[in-house]
Amino acid sequence: MSTEQDTDSAEIAPRWSRTSRGGARWPLRRWLTLAIGVLVAVFAGAVIAGSLAIVDLNDARTTLVDRIDPAVQEALRLDTALVDQETGLRGYALTAKPEFLDPYDSGIERQRAATDRLRQTIVVRTDLLDRIRGIETDVERWRADYAKPAIDRISASGTPGDDQSEQGKQRFDAIRAAVGGLQHELDVARADGRAALASAATRLVVVCVTIAAVLLIVFLLVTIALRAAVAGPLAQLARGVRRVADGDFQHELEVTGPREVAELAGDVDSMRKRILAEVSVQRQVNAELDSRTEDLKRSNAELEQFAYVASHDLQEPLRKVASFCQLLERRYAGQLDERADQYIAFAVDGAKRMQVLINDLLAFSRVGRHARDRTPVSCAELVAQAQTNLAEAIEDAGAVVEVGDLPVVLAEAPLLTAVFQNLIGNAVKFRGEAPPVVHVSAEPDGDNHVFTVSDNGIGIEPEFAERVFVIFQRLHGKDAYPGTGIGLALCRKIIEYHGGRIWLDHADTGTTFRFTLPATPDAPRSETP
Repeated sequence: MSTEQDTDSAEIAPRWSRTSRGGARWPLRRWLTLAIGVLVAVFAGAVIAGSLAIVDLNDARTTLVDRIDPAVQEALRLDTALVDQETGLRGYALTAKPEFLDPYDSGIERQRAATDRLRQTIVVRTDLLDRIRGIETDVERWRADYAKPAIDRISASGTPGDDQSEQGKQRFDAIRAAVGGLQHELDVARADGRAALASAATRLVVVCVTIAAVLLIVFLLVTIALRAAVAGPLAQLARGVRRVADGDFQHELEVTGPREVAELAGDVDSMRKRILAEVSVQRQVNAELDSRTEDLKRSNAELEQFAYVASHDLQEPLRKVASFCQLLERRYAGQLDERADQYIAFAVDGAKRMQVLINDLLAFSRVGRHARDRTPVSCAELVAQAQTNLAEAIEDAGAVVEVGDLPVVLAEAPLLTAVFQNLIGNAVKFRGEAPPVVHVSAEPDGDNHVFTVSDNGIGIEPEFAERVFVIFQRLHGKDAYPGTGIGLALCRKIIEYHGGRIWLDHADTGTTFRFTLPATPDAPRSETP
């Protein structure tokens, strides 16, 4: 026990030392946090840059679409409104008809609406606002100095009058020129707005391409870094583990990388050392088992030699002893005294029982040593053969053997016949005062058949349920019931050899033995002969 504890502590210590040396290594969580942080930072920068580019593009579009283009349209409407005023004034002056003042009046309203909308759209352009105020002032003076006096004069006289003076025309032309200058400025602003919009769109495309390239580069760099810092050590550890799994237990696992990988390598290496130690111990155990196996083979060979000697060499002198004792008994019967005749009878009986004992021992030792092919056999036929072998004993005892439906099983017929013969023979031998009645039956139980052999004899106490299956164990003296004490031990060995078990079942009267045998698939039940 102390040796194992020392070994465990010696193997665990290097793992802790490797862990302490790997304390400066970054753990896997830190590598992952760093990689995620870099990706998040780059992604945030990309989002900000993209957002700024989109804002610039939106501002350029808003300036062009929502301010400059409407201002250009309003400048055109302003010019049209001024022209209508001048045209209306001229027509009224030539004809003195009031309907010619409609364009003049509507032109004033449209002019004011156009200037108001111009102020709203170009509110950020103070230079253009000054131009608009100047145009409004000039128009108001033109109307006050030339247009309104002419309208009042013609309305009062009711007769056409001359058109406005040359000075009035010049002032109106100056107003038209100012409006033209405003339109020119707006056209320039529109061109600049289009250029700004195109520049913002180009900048957005460049930013998107740059973001994609940067993200790709960062992703590749992070992948390479993680591969070198994490995947590489894991692959190295996997290769080392495969070498150990393939049987190279001498290969040490030294892995550099994240702390968790290094600790895992230390754990696996400790397991490798433990396995190596257990393999060494197992090899010693296997060597001892091989040695014991050789001893067992030698013992079996000696046992077979003993069986040969017992079956030939030992029985030969035993037969001579029995023969000559029987010869003495026949030839000198009545010539010797009664005690001499008794001694000769003892010798003959002992020689016969010795022959029976040797034969039973040989039968017991041969079970399983010379295996034969198992074939489907009818248990009913085996019981019938056992009854034939016991015909004289059954007839002398007046016994009745009742046999139920018995199955067909895979077995060695001679061995299974010996089981039925021993059980039926014991039922006939250990009988009570009434004539023996033996029942033999079987019933299926899952993958097995359960056989029952019961009788109405003297029975066996429950406390002897296991003792009766021990070789040479007897519950009665040989004078009361002859036998060698091997029969039931032989039955157990045969049943276990066939993959079953046998036991003594408690019964109120008589004796009941049960044993199991594996069921043969799709085998029919044999009919009782």
